[in-house]
Amino acid sequence: MSEFDGLWVKSSYSNTDGGNCVEWAPSVAGTGVVPVRDSKTPDGPSLAVSRAAWAGLVEYAKAATL
Repeated sequence: MSEFDGLWVKSSYSNTDGGNCVEWAPSVAGTGVVPVRDSKTPDGPSLAVSRAAWAGLVEYAKAATL
């Protein structure tokens, strides 16, 4: 179980077939870090990235042709 259980939000860009899913815990982002995990393995590890790194990743994903 993750220390952020109940706080996870799945990306709106995640596939409905269960693939390529990322989740993040926005309510924790105010602490200066953004927890990120693979929704296919919710009991697996999560990454804690800086808010700046998360914002950069989101902007890159928005601009990329996926």
